[in-house]
Amino acid sequence: MPLTQLDTRSALVVIDLQQGTAAGEKAPYPINEVISRTVILADAFRNRGLPVVLVRMTSDGSDTRGRTDMSGRAPHVFPDGWDQLVDELSGHPEDIVVTKRNWGAFYGTDLDLHLRRRDITQIVLTGVATSLGVESSARAAHEHGYSVTVVADAVTDIRPETHANSVERIFPLLAETGTTADVLELLTQ
Repeated sequence: MPLTQLDTRSALVVIDLQQGTAAGEKAPYPINEVISRTVILADAFRNRGLPVVLVRMTSDGSDTRGRTDMSGRAPHVFPDGWDQLVDELSGHPEDIVVTKRNWGAFYGTDLDLHLRRRDITQIVLTGVATSLGVESSARAAHEHGYSVTVVADAVTDIRPETHANSVERIFPLLAETGTTADVLELLTQ
């Protein structure tokens, strides 16, 4: 569903724009474009007195989950600093930082508590990866009763086909989508 409105109590929720995810090729949008668009949105939200939530993923390598086709592989070793937010989004003490250890931003975190304390009714999502962290967070937000907006040109993935599947098939079932320009226009109304 195309973007129709922003609630007066909306929050920008940025998924995994951190050093480790900013490395490597992304599609359909290069990561520097996603970061730039997110910075513009974050500034606009802050200027309107609306919360900006920066979600970062971390792991100590000991995470154990159920069996998957990836089971049995050696644990992934992350380089120092991989879980630090990108510099372009750092340095705003009023922002809320949430640390997660799963794909989605809600499970095992205090994100819902931060949003409910501020009477937030809608979240606007940006970040990476569209088909993993962003989609998982959108699903959980929908299940928690939030109105969800995904900024389609401020999310990207490892493969263009997984991004397209989320944007074209999954998000229309649980969210509205729009561009950075669409969100900025609604913020000024």
